[in-house]
Amino acid sequence: MAKHLVIIGNGIAGVTCAREVRKLDSSIRITIISSESKHFFSRTALMYVYMGHMKLDHIKPYEDWFWKKNRIDLVHDHVTKVDTTAKLLTLEKTTAIPYDILVLATGSKSNTLNVPGKDLKNVQGLYSLQDLELMEKTTNDIKKAVIVGGGLIGIEMAEMLSSRGVQIKMIIREKLFWNGVLPDEEAAMIGRHLAEHGVKLIPEAELESIHDLNGDGEVNYIITKGGRRFDADFVGIAIGVSANIDFIKGCEIETDRGILVDEKMASSIPNVYAIGDCTQYRNAPEGRKTVEQVWYTGRMHGETLAKTICGNETRYRPGPWFNSAKFLDIEFQTYGIVKPILEENVEHFYWEHPEGKISFRAAFDKRLKTLQGINVFGMRLRHDVLDLWLRDKRDLPYVLARLSQAQFDPEFSVHHEQAILNAYNNQYGTKIIPLSSKATSLI
Repeated sequence: MAKHLVIIGNGIAGVTCAREVRKLDSSIRITIISSESKHFFSRTALMYVYMGHMKLDHIKPYEDWFWKKNRIDLVHDHVTKVDTTAKLLTLEKTTAIPYDILVLATGSKSNTLNVPGKDLKNVQGLYSLQDLELMEKTTNDIKKAVIVGGGLIGIEMAEMLSSRGVQIKMIIREKLFWNGVLPDEEAAMIGRHLAEHGVKLIPEAELESIHDLNGDGEVNYIITKGGRRFDADFVGIAIGVSANIDFIKGCEIETDRGILVDEKMASSIPNVYAIGDCTQYRNAPEGRKTVEQVWYTGRMHGETLAKTICGNETRYRPGPWFNSAKFLDIEFQTYGIVKPILEENVEHFYWEHPEGKISFRAAFDKRLKTLQGINVFGMRLRHDVLDLWLRDKRDLPYVLARLSQAQFDPEFSVHHEQAILNAYNNQYGTKIIPLSSKATSLI
């Protein structure tokens, strides 16, 4: 009898795993269980549905017939119990499902604040499809909103609400926007950009309480620690996410901040694996954190695990860290390690365009000049080139001389490589000469 692979969660990690397994093995029976949605959708595109740029059907990467054609069974239900001894999953609505191999790909959930008023209407986070549906209801015809927390979720909420003409205040604990991740110059740049789009930052502030003035259960204003009051018809909670693993509490699977996994994404229980946002590495890969809750790592987890499930045991080897995001209409890319505060033996070179919306930062070893990481705002570089330079431990002069080779769209994009190189030469007294952008070799 064919083995039965059951995947809980239909996000990018779970669906990628299912697709890759089916490519490698036509005999394995595959079932995906999800309580969030019947079909896989692009989570990062939820904001565009709210803004009216797309419809929900538009953010499903695969047609509805795809699953039957590829013999992937979909179950739209909630798992209430995982019995790893009997290898049985208890569901809320349908009959229990047995498994031979179990993959937990349950993603994240929005963090909450334990403050008075947190359960009032019009107070919510943003992560799931249900969050989007709720936000459509809770923000209908509102005038003023307060977003608690910045980061990527906060900026998404701000852009969504701004598209509907809502007045927005954003409460952040740091002095500057996302200052725990971004160095001061980039944090200040995004702060200015937010202000230009009507988002008022309230720095070095924390939420104390949320209040219902009229007794109808809906928020009317908030109070910060220190007693400042801000009117609000809606409060968005954007203080990060955590692993969605409450449903496995009480079973034998070992957890910490996430489900603990080894290099093969295996949990503490045989034939039970975990991938995506719900995982935590027992030993983080070089240059990585133990918890990485981003889209592309989930995809890579799924690809890696599929090989192991199909008999080719494979360890997760992600290489240098990278990520990308968008702050309203300023794109952001980061490669390698760029910390917001300088560490011993590390130096930063920073260039910013006079218009204040484009920047380049390189972190490098003081003595050897070896590249450790790059941040870019307002321009797009090629991931394959930056990844290769980081893997090969190239020095910064080498990188700057060849920066044109990393240009994502060399024909139509505005080029800033010469300005960046001139700034470096002036600052360090060097005479680095740029290589032609037509050079085909990256060596």
